[in-house]
Amino acid sequence: MRDIKNDPFEEYIKNLPPSRKELGQAWSAAIGLQDVDGLKPSEYLYDTAKKSIDGEISVDEAGELINSYYESKEGRMDTESRTEEADKVSARIAKILSEKAFTFSPTQYISIHRELFLGIYSHAGKIRDYNITKKEWVLDGDTVAYGGASDLRETLDYDFSQERDFRYNGLTMDETIHHLAVFISRLWQIHVFGEGNTRTTAVFFIKYLRLLGFDAENDLFAENSWYFRNALVRANYTNIKEGIYETTEFLELFLRNLLLSEKNELHNREMHVSGKFLLGHDDPINDPINDPINLSEREVKILDLIKEKSNLTRKDMAERLGCSESTVKRSLQEMVDRGVIKRIGSNKKGEWIVI
Repeated sequence: MRDIKNDPFEEYIKNLPPSRKELGQAWSAAIGLQDVDGLKPSEYLYDTAKKSIDGEISVDEAGELINSYYESKEGRMDTESRTEEADKVSARIAKILSEKAFTFSPTQYISIHRELFLGIYSHAGKIRDYNITKKEWVLDGDTVAYGGASDLRETLDYDFSQERDFRYNGLTMDETIHHLAVFISRLWQIHVFGEGNTRTTAVFFIKYLRLLGFDAENDLFAENSWYFRNALVRANYTNIKEGIYETTEFLELFLRNLLLSEKNELHNREMHVSGKFLLGHDDPINDPINDPINLSEREVKILDLIKEKSNLTRKDMAERLGCSESTVKRSLQEMVDRGVIKRIGSNKKGEWIVI
């Protein structure tokens, strides 16, 4: 499996003519954005994307090939279903980003979710009707306070109306970037959709930035999609008791790189609320290049299982990996000792968190 932390087509795209380079960047962003939900595209997706970039097939044909590929496979395991989601959504994001059509409206936002996840989620294009919490690595296991289910549509409409009436004329670029950071972080925090919220918001935001006249290249989303999500989390989290307050500073660094071509270093560790990673490294899943912890093949597989389902038991993991429960127990303890994962809650009802 290729490493999608870095732009998967970086060297290849450099020598392409402008129109094909733009398409290559769309594919790169599409693939990179799967990382926010711990999804890894298949080799087949990479090969199909390359044919699209080369002009051998259209983006629509690439999507059809991906659909046909999975229709021919039966009896897929859960991990394969997640790969199928990554492949199909990647193709759909690439298609949307390669199109010029866009309208700034709640309807457009919802329709993007529908287009990305139709046939994947039963709630594609539907506003969630239940309240949610999500344990966040960057918050040391705590959650952001997301929008309440009973007020989602009203809140969404209000945020769009406020942005639609906003006037950028007379603002400095610093003020513009700050305003954009506040707008997109608030839109994300509503969390209109049960799943796929970050990917939908990122695609919508790229399209909106282009509407505003920015040359928002997709490379940054391909390379730093996890940073983008963590920055959104920090922009919406306050814990006065611990002296932690919501801040858009990290999101603004991301936007300055995106819109002004600055070279600010973007590190997940700097956002962690505990501060315990400031002198160390980023989380091992999302910064493998700078990670001094060498994980075994079995440990990597265990991490994949945890990201897929955080409350899996040792017995379940052993069955999935084809090894003994004692082997899984030993591997888990070693990763705990090295600070790769930690356990939250009881042995029976708790879950694993990737640090």
